Amino acid sequence: MDLITLLKDRVTPMVMKGQTTYLTEKSTALAEFYPFLLAALKSNSHLISFFQNNLNPRLSDLFTKHPQVKDEFLQAVSQGVPAEEIEPLLNHAIPATLNVIEEEAGSRDTSVIEHFLGQHHTDISSAIAPWAKGLLATLGFGALSHATTAHAIPQQAPPTPTVVTQRPVATEENKKKSGGGLLAVIALIILALLAFLFMRSCKKEDAPTAQPTVAQSNNVTQQAALFQVATDASGSLTNCMANIGNPSFIETLQKDVKQLFNHQTGCTVDSSQSFGAELVDQSALAGVLNLIKGTPNVHMTWTGNQLTLQGSDAIAVQALADKIKPLVKDMQVVVEKPLNEADAVNSSIDQAKQALSSINPDQAKPADIAKALNLQIINFASASKEIPDANKVILDQAAELMNKVPNVKLGIKGYTDSTGNAEKNKALSLKRAQSVADYLVSKGVDPSKLVAQGFGQENPVADNATKEGQFKNRRIEFEVVNTETGTVREVTENGVQEKK
Repeated sequence: MDLITLLKDRVTPMVMKGQTTYLTEKSTALAEFYPFLLAALKSNSHLISFFQNNLNPRLSDLFTKHPQVKDEFLQAVSQGVPAEEIEPLLNHAIPATLNVIEEEAGSRDTSVIEHFLGQHHTDISSAIAPWAKGLLATLGFGALSHATTAHAIPQQAPPTPTVVTQRPVATEENKKKSGGGLLAVIALIILALLAFLFMRSCKKEDAPTAQPTVAQSNNVTQQAALFQVATDASGSLTNCMANIGNPSFIETLQKDVKQLFNHQTGCTVDSSQSFGAELVDQSALAGVLNLIKGTPNVHMTWTGNQLTLQGSDAIAVQALADKIKPLVKDMQVVVEKPLNEADAVNSSIDQAKQALSSINPDQAKPADIAKALNLQIINFASASKEIPDANKVILDQAAELMNKVPNVKLGIKGYTDSTGNAEKNKALSLKRAQSVADYLVSKGVDPSKLVAQGFGQENPVADNATKEGQFKNRRIEFEVVNTETGTVREVTENGVQEKK
């Protein structure tokens, strides 16, 4: 299998995943782009290392000295399809193509890749579209091989001697004939031009009907791309998550994160089409990661047009933010203050007290009781099931109200963060939930009205990569079950919802 066919088989399906419009034109554009890209890499080895070290390579990187040529290239390769449909596809194809070339060459070394491309010059040069050879020459990438030059010269050489030899011996009759022939040629050119413009206008007319469909589906299903990293006390990577709907970019990102942080696992990733294919200011990602490396106890979230930093050392985090801001010009860099756990607990208990006090004992509704209980934070000590004294006051109030409500069962669900062994966390979460149930029973609540469950680190409500997220995930949740109807109602900060 020749090299270009290999790229069509391996890169095209990856890059085309999730595409729904102009499928034939896009596949053709990719097929014409592969030899063009490889010719450029072979002619300028600096591009190889540039793309290897760039998390967000762009088509425009090939045309930095001749930006106007990029427009000519896109116009030719797009076949009448809007350039904004084609260019992102080619952007995504660059790292994916380089990954395949590295695998086939058996090395990331620039000289090895350059030699490998030289071995496949026949595959590459024979696949270059005739219109692309002139553009490569303009960019200074024309010297891929002798084969490329040989193909280009005969196409232009024949007309020159024909014109030169005819001029000295031209007769009046020849002039008339040549004049008539010239008119015929001009007529043919005009007809061909009209046919081309007609076909192009037909394609443009088709475009509006297809594009809105894609836009609508993206608006409904896609979430913004998300990238998170966290470091430990030494500035080493502890957690990394990338939800970006671009498999080729994810593959490149994983390699760079592992190499930069000397981390075997890298990121937890999701490259499905349910996420956007690109981060805002994505080209700055490598620079931002270099700044984060070595900064202790920092957590970064990059999504939408906001980059959020959080850490235990406020001065260090602010200094990091000041360095990042010039790199991400289209984003807002936000420094969040660390959560004060004691203040959060005290505030939650005050809110729960007020909510329970506002319930009329004679008209108490189970959902209102559960909603008030969910306002409190029961901050168990590490590895402990003992209920803090401050929370017992809340449970006392709830017990009095529950004793007046018939036909209701209260579900008590325990959760932990993801630190430690999952099975041990599940057992601990059950012990904590049961501890709450036992306390309510000690206050006169019928045991048949209570059911305790432990879920461990399942269903996190926050990011376990941060201390704040871990604090939020260590929780007790309450839900109510009507024992007459069997209806289960989950009570959260968003209100009361029936579970089906």
